[in-house]
Amino acid sequence: MNIGIIGCGNISDTYFNSQQIFNNINIIGCSDILEGLADSKAEKYQIKSYSVEGLLKNKDIDIILNLTIPNVHKDIIIKSLKNGKHCFSEKPLATNFKDGLEIEETAKINNLQVGCAPDTFLGAAGQKARSLIENQEIGKVVLGTFNIMSHGMEDWHPNPEFFFKPGAGPVFDLGVYYLTQLINLNGPIRNVIASSSTVQQKRIISSKPRFGDKITVETPTTLMGILEFHNESKIQFNCSWDIWKHSHTNMELYGLDGTIIIPDPNFFSGNILVSNKNNEWKEVNNDGMLLGIPNTTDNNGKKIANYRGIGLSDMINSILKNKKPRCSLDLSLHVLEVMESIIRSSEKENKIELKTKPQKPEILTENEISLLKI
Repeated sequence: MNIGIIGCGNISDTYFNSQQIFNNINIIGCSDILEGLADSKAEKYQIKSYSVEGLLKNKDIDIILNLTIPNVHKDIIIKSLKNGKHCFSEKPLATNFKDGLEIEETAKINNLQVGCAPDTFLGAAGQKARSLIENQEIGKVVLGTFNIMSHGMEDWHPNPEFFFKPGAGPVFDLGVYYLTQLINLNGPIRNVIASSSTVQQKRIISSKPRFGDKITVETPTTLMGILEFHNESKIQFNCSWDIWKHSHTNMELYGLDGTIIIPDPNFFSGNILVSNKNNEWKEVNNDGMLLGIPNTTDNNGKKIANYRGIGLSDMINSILKNKKPRCSLDLSLHVLEVMESIIRSSEKENKIELKTKPQKPEILTENEISLLKI
């Protein structure tokens, strides 16, 4: 199946390079509202550049890979579907639940698949943690916590303004990784209650090229609350871009028989810690799993596993086999509803019951991965 990219920003290079990792990703065209940017990517990867409309109407393209900014996601997905193309989108699915429902309806009418990032939960850490939990290493999960804490994007991102708009902030930008991982591990969420604050009404950019510019903050930058799951467990969360330093772990789940500490779900690998009842911590390494083997380096030169594109590859395989992809529309719509409900709940500090209830995505086996990898 042939893929066309809409949106040629920084993340597009990751997907272009995923063609060297997964054997069914074949990108033949790209477009961007900045034509020069599309032309540059087309030259770099030796493909054709198009206008956005030209790409959408190209009959040789089967799937649109939507890498635009969040407030354009819904429009591009809908246009893709109406032009007879499947669509895989960067996260989030949309900036509000109503738009997500419109995407769902349009996909059903056109009998087409929509997939959505993040796909990091399919990595070695997420799949190993899932296996440990389902094998009752910590017993029934009853409580948990996750923490997203930093000082925000204005310190390093070249153009950080959109991070502080509605549909962004710490929950929509980073919380999406944690919520998706939690649903993978613990099933769907029943209700949420949250509180929020906006510590600074203005942010000053300290990165180039916009050093010194001021940003108006239009969404909460600190949110905290509780998620209640359909399995009756409750998980507390803290999401903040108002903190310089802290000592919290990323994610912990507490079972009747023990505790599991799960690494940052923004990444594909990382060591897991498990303790059975009152025993010492046991480290569970997953570097040897196919989506845990380091294949690149981060900005600090540390070797890491980065297999972004596995969600797209799995969706292509699922379309051909007429089955539901793991990064499914059901899953991303539920995550979108949870994120919006956290924001809405924080405004009145009331509990919000959720309407969506997806199934856990299927475990991705090592054998299945081996069939997709080059």
